Amino acid sequence: MQDDDLITRIHALTSPLTPEPTGLKPCIDPLDDIRAVLFDVYGTLVISGCGDIGLTCKPLDGMQVRPNFFRQALSSIGLDISLLPDDFDGTVALNKIIATNHSVSRSQGVDYPEVDILAVWLALLSELNLAIPEHEIRCLAVEYEFRSNLVWPMPGLTKVIKAINEQGLVLGIVSNAQFYTPIMLNAFLGCDIAAGGFDPRCCAWSYQHLVGKPSTRIYEPALAALDHYHGIGPEQVLYVGNDLRNDIWPASQLGCHTALFAGDARSLRLRKEDAHLKNVHPDRVFTNLEHVMTSLWQEQGGSVSKPSSK
Repeated sequence: MQDDDLITRIHALTSPLTPEPTGLKPCIDPLDDIRAVLFDVYGTLVISGCGDIGLTCKPLDGMQVRPNFFRQALSSIGLDISLLPDDFDGTVALNKIIATNHSVSRSQGVDYPEVDILAVWLALLSELNLAIPEHEIRCLAVEYEFRSNLVWPMPGLTKVIKAINEQGLVLGIVSNAQFYTPIMLNAFLGCDIAAGGFDPRCCAWSYQHLVGKPSTRIYEPALAALDHYHGIGPEQVLYVGNDLRNDIWPASQLGCHTALFAGDARSLRLRKEDAHLKNVHPDRVFTNLEHVMTSLWQEQGGSVSKPSSK
């Protein structure tokens, strides 16, 4: 299935969501000499019903809804779900394969392993003796993800991305993601991410590197590209994300300025129980995407430096 067909399915499977207030007080003082902005996706650029990518979602308390999503996804591409045992839980089976892959990766020295969800689906379908073409596996993964994890653009997404791009700053992404994540952004932006203002060379998707947050290794390719193509160092980068551990901690370790996005209670991850984070503090706190502009615009007292080409 081509990306255009997947975008059509994403549009069909998504519907408006509204952010839930977090009660945090914003800190939007101007930032000086920022030449690039890197964003997280789930919970920052995009509202997520579970607050993250669907692989991390858990059923709501007291509800056993996941097996239905699994069967609906299989049925949507024409597979005969009557062949499945009545008590078969597809989500449990998927998570078991993911856990096994993570264990193997950790034994090979990967600090925070990631999977390629297409390989996971291929393994599960093989266990079920179901053979389907690769393009149908892509469709199946989309059908399951966008049923189990409701998503919608964060308010102001298109406006903010366009405005930052027009100021001449470089835009990139560092996110726990799967193949459908950039396709989802294409659907919500109405164009591919490059046309939407992001530099694809400065985007790092966890599934491509098989390592995820909070590993600093997933940030390094984007930062290396900013340096190589634009002459921008981490001290001139603002990273915006909704998770103190996955976003603020590693980005600050690498020398970036950081902003905690506290725009939706479903996705805000303060992780107060994590003692490792007691001395981790974001430079700014944004409670809506437009606060990014407020902190960057020269009129507000900050200094916006346009990147050079290398």
